[in-house]
Order: sequence, then structure tokens, then C-alpha cells
Amino acid sequence: MSLLVVGLSHRSAPVSVLERASLAADAKVKLLHDTLAAEPAAEAAVLATCNRIELYADVDKFHAGVAELSTLLAQHSGVALEELTPYLYVHYEDRAVHHLFSVACGLDSMVVGEGQILGQIKDALALGQELHTAGRLINDLFQQALRVGKRAHSETGIDRAGQSLVTFGLEQLAVHVPVEEWAAGKRALVIGAGSMSSLAAATLARVGVAEVVVANRTADRAERLAEILVASGTGVAASAIAMSGVADELARVDVVISCTGATGLVLTGDDVAAAVEAGPAGAVPYPPFHRSPELRPGPDAGAAPLPGASPRTPAPQTPAGLELAEPESSVRLDSAGLVDAEVVARLAAASAGGRRIADAGAVRSKVVVEERDGCPVGLDALASDPGRTADGRAALAGVDAGSLELHGTWADQGEAAAQRQQPRKGVRSQVDAQPVRLALLDLAMPRDIDAAVHRIAGVRLVDIESLAEASADAPMAADVDAVRAIVAAEVAAFGAAQRAAHITPTVVALRAMAAEVVAMEVARLDGRVPDLDERQRAEVTQTVRRVVDKLLHAPTVRVKQLASEPGGAGYAEALRELFDLDPQTVASVSRADEADKNHDSGRAS
Repeated sequence: MSLLVVGLSHRSAPVSVLERASLAADAKVKLLHDTLAAEPAAEAAVLATCNRIELYADVDKFHAGVAELSTLLAQHSGVALEELTPYLYVHYEDRAVHHLFSVACGLDSMVVGEGQILGQIKDALALGQELHTAGRLINDLFQQALRVGKRAHSETGIDRAGQSLVTFGLEQLAVHVPVEEWAAGKRALVIGAGSMSSLAAATLARVGVAEVVVANRTADRAERLAEILVASGTGVAASAIAMSGVADELARVDVVISCTGATGLVLTGDDVAAAVEAGPAGAVPYPPFHRSPELRPGPDAGAAPLPGASPRTPAPQTPAGLELAEPESSVRLDSAGLVDAEVVARLAAASAGGRRIADAGAVRSKVVVEERDGCPVGLDALASDPGRTADGRAALAGVDAGSLELHGTWADQGEAAAQRQQPRKGVRSQVDAQPVRLALLDLAMPRDIDAAVHRIAGVRLVDIESLAEASADAPMAADVDAVRAIVAAEVAAFGAAQRAAHITPTVVALRAMAAEVVAMEVARLDGRVPDLDERQRAEVTQTVRRVVDKLLHAPTVRVKQLASEPGGAGYAEALRELFDLDPQTVASVSRADEADKNHDSGRAS
């Protein structure tokens, strides 16, 4: 197994970068096709959600794979590689498995323990199967990740540790009031009819809103969602409208949840201001919203906004270009050697503290870098050398997996430290003092709602960025430790199964060779002793087969056990050498086994 994952998430990159690096549906398809066309990759899958983009691939070369996958992510996300590189994390082999299993259990989610990620993993696998980019390894990995995630939710109380992003967002809107009390009798508008929007509509109905209006570009999907809500038994009134009616609907609703795949803003500050100024019947209008010139959204190059939607506001830029991270964490990956003995000694000493940190992708580690006086593998020194960081692709060459992950740990600590030194904006501190006429929840990435609307009196906006800030302060549940134990056990079991499966074709080829030898010897016996009757010939044949089976049983069982252990990959080669097995025979068995495996795996479950 040579599994590699390269990606970025809310833990490694600021929301502004994630927002610009999002992948549309057609971009995901093109990314998978191009990944398989690249030389290092044999199969691939892409997991793209509102707060992560990860590319998984089975590669034959680590460094070439990292460079190629990073380049492809940059090309298809539209963010230049040299800008994207500081926010990328890399996991390889067992670490990659650990990462995906943690993601599936909700340990890496913005709201720890939420279960929506399971559906997104299922969709990623289904796309890989549909495009035939998911082979045996990706199928096994993602199917097992789904099982691990379901096991974590059924065997532990991880659901109590977190909730859906929708529920968490509604809690932030409700502030100090229980969500059910806050939502009672309210009218809500849901923009979009995808999986997240459907969950939002169902959640609103469950918490007791009086009416839900669904707006979507495809009218049939909006009408279907409205029908489902009416039939849900919650008593909510539901209807569908065209996207062109959204601006008018704003004046009569109390809550808006938006989650679309639009590349332009769905709701501008002017739209929201007009709705608030008009107000519902009998309401006291709020003062008009005066937008300063610098807040007006500018055109977004290459964007294709929805009909009637405004262009998206571009991310802020510095004079140097597009450096959006904290200075300490803006380190570009470049050539470096293996971790030296001094670094290993420092890390070993630091690990005695037993504290936990996030290692550039949310896989929790017991390793702690002692002082933030420099990257432990020396990659920070390269950031000040423009000549060595100008080419993002070349900057990735020569860096081993361990160094990349240690650099990610160091950078992640610096970002966390920088955040701790800054006061949190906090949704609640901004809004507690004013009455709310319109509550807005933006779950889209890129964002659907103009961030400037928070300046409008009577408007409360919660978006992905503010949810990230709020969830960072949420306490971790005790059940998280139980889930981590499940993940660790499942990673070990998955690795053992994959290593054992790797030697299976060799064992099958050995037994096929032994059967052929038995057949040849029985044929020779027939020539030498032609007077044997059928019963005697059958008894001799069975005796020879039993002898061969007994001789092969112990070695083949033992070699499978040895091969399943870490470092056991060499036993298959040793077996081929000892018995002079034809490599083509082994390869044909492997191909047949993979074809059967892919046929049996079917669609994502």
C-alpha cells in the first residue's frame, strides 16, 4: 500500500483561502481524470466539503506523488501553487488511513462529532466508482472509513460531543435562548436544495419554525424538498419559489439559511438592507444601511455568478500578492534532508509531556515541539529565500513524509498561538446588545452572503468563519478519547489486512504450482504403473495431495501472519524467490483478484 493524501482544511488554512480553493462538481471530475493520467497515481478519490479539500491516491513514488497531487490541486482549485503550498498537509500510508478514519468519525470536523461527513465520504467514493478512478485500495479504504464512522457513532457518545453544522449555527444565532424557543413561530428561507440545504430545512422544521420557503435554481428540487417537509409530520408549512423571488421573500422572513454552489454572492448587502428597511408588516423599520465605497463587491475574475447574483467580493491582498496567513505559519515547503538525530532526540524528549496537538490535518499526535524557536526540520529558514520558494512545485521535491508532517505540526502550533494572542471576534459579543430583525446563516464555501451585512442594524450573520471561531472554544467530550481508540485499532486492522492481501496472490500462485506438480507426478505414475484401477489411482492421487498440502500449510499460514505485520512486505518477494515462481503467474492472480474485488464492492454503501 502506498496511499498518499494531500489536502487543506479549516485546521490548516484560513477560511479566505478555503473559500477561493473550493471545487465545483465538474472540477472534481477533471481533477480525478488528471490525477489518473499523472504518472505516479494508479487510483484516486477526492473529498471536497465546505471546509476541506483532500486528494487521495495510490502512488508508486512519494516525492513525485506529493509534487503531482499538489500541482493538480492548485490547477483545479484556481489558487496558485506557491500560495497554496503553506497550507497543504501530507499524510502517507498508515498516517493517511488514520487521517481518513478520524475524518469519518467527526474528529476532524469543525463541530467535533458531526455525522454529515459520512455522507460526503460516501459521495466521494461513489464518484470515484462512477469514473472508475477508485481501484481496490481506494474502495477498501473508503468502505472501511464508512464502517469505522458508523461504529464510532453507534458505540460511543460522540454524537453528544458535537452536532450538525446546521444545529450549531442555529445555536449561534439563538445566542442565550434555547433553539426551540428561539425558532418557535418564525418564518425561514432556505436557499439551495442540496444535501446541506435539505438538512437545514429538516432541522428548521424539527426545531419548530412555522414556515419554510425553499429557493433553488432547479425548481423541481425545491418543490420536492418542500413536499418532503410537509409530509414530515412536524406541522411546518413549506413552499418553493424561484431564485428570482429571493429578494422579495427576504422582507417577510425572520431566518435565512443559504448553502449553494454559486460562484457569486447570492445575497448582497444592498439586498439585505432593503429587506430590513422594508420590514415585515407592523414592524418598526430599521435605519437605512449606508455602504461605504470600499465595501462594494468587485468583480471576481473567472466567476460565473447565478442569474441576478452579484459578483463575489475578492479576498484581501497584501502588496506582496496573496499572503493571508500569519507570518509565522506562512512557510513554503522546500528541499530538505531527513530528520537528523538531534531533531529525533528533541522530539523524543518533548513527547514525554504527553500533550496533544493538531499535526497539520487534525490527526492527534502525542509529539510536541518544545519551543517555537524554529521549525524542527529547518523548513522555516527557506521562507526568506525567494529564489528557493518561487517555484512551488520544485519546493516540494526532496522532503520526506516525516519532515512534511513535523513542519505542519510546527506551523499549526504557531497559528494556534497567534490566534490565542488575539481576542476572538465572537458572534455573541457583537450582537447581544441589539434586537434582531433578520438572522442569516451562511453555510456555503465560497460564501453566499456578503460579509458586510453584519454592519446592518438588526441583522445577525453567522458564517463558516464565525462558526470556526465559536467551535474552537467548545469543550471536547470525554467520548472523543473512546473514538480515538477505535480509530487506532481500525487503522492497525486495515494495515494488517492490506499487507496480508498483498501476499495472497503469491500464496495462490505457490499452491497452483504445487497442484501442477502433483498432476504431473500422477501422470508419470500412470505411465509406469498402468495396471492401477480407478480406486487405486484416486487413493494415490489423494495421498500425494495431502502430503503437499501439509507441507505447504504451516509455511503459507506463517508467511501471511508475518506479511500482515509492519515491514512484512518483503515476504512475498522472498516466497517468489525461494520457489522460483513465475512473476507473470503472480500478476495474473493479482489482476483476477482485483477484478473480483471491484465487482463485489459495487456502489458505495
